Amino acid sequence: MTIPTLSEGSVTIRAIRLRDARRLERELLDNRRWLRQWEATNPHGAMNFDVRSSIRSLLANARAGLGLPFVVEHDGELAGQLNVSSIAWGSVSSATIGYWVAERFAGRSLTPTAVALATDYCFFQLGLHRMEICIRPENEPSLRVVEKLGFRYEGLRRRYIHINGDWRDHFCFALTSDELPVGVLRRWLDRKVPDGAGVVPASDRAAAQSPAPGP
Repeated sequence: MTIPTLSEGSVTIRAIRLRDARRLERELLDNRRWLRQWEATNPHGAMNFDVRSSIRSLLANARAGLGLPFVVEHDGELAGQLNVSSIAWGSVSSATIGYWVAERFAGRSLTPTAVALATDYCFFQLGLHRMEICIRPENEPSLRVVEKLGFRYEGLRRRYIHINGDWRDHFCFALTSDELPVGVLRRWLDRKVPDGAGVVPASDRAAAQSPAPGP
């Protein structure tokens, strides 16, 4: 599957390349304190920090039509990654998005711009119907991203993804293509995101602070 290059202002997302490995590894190492608490981990073994191997796997998924692996750039400088993954075709026609940016780029609207670009491409070029983003309750910067873009809150998923060494609760958000015919990016830039979109109810925020019930 072709991985496009998409831009809005100073933000560009483009296909990840093997030659990005060294710069990505440097960013990941330099931002360990910032990123580690949100990193997916393997519950059955040590974390794999082989960036070249990870890129190869992402590109293989893309060739199989299962993902779109991007790097995020700000004025041509590598700033992070965004992955569209778990692409399902046919009657489901959905995907999920995950992302990270280096700490020095936080607060510059890189992440919402990158997420909007990728989502619009998946909706209007690939023909997918649904995009999902799952976020840890403690990850306030990412929660602000989905609130800015108006992703609809869908609920609390208990012990959903293995993050930083344990199974963690996540809040789930989604949009469907028929909810916003003008696109995610245009709606956000035109300040037409409905009030209250993407807001997690207080009851679920409270529930997320309590341990998940046992069997």
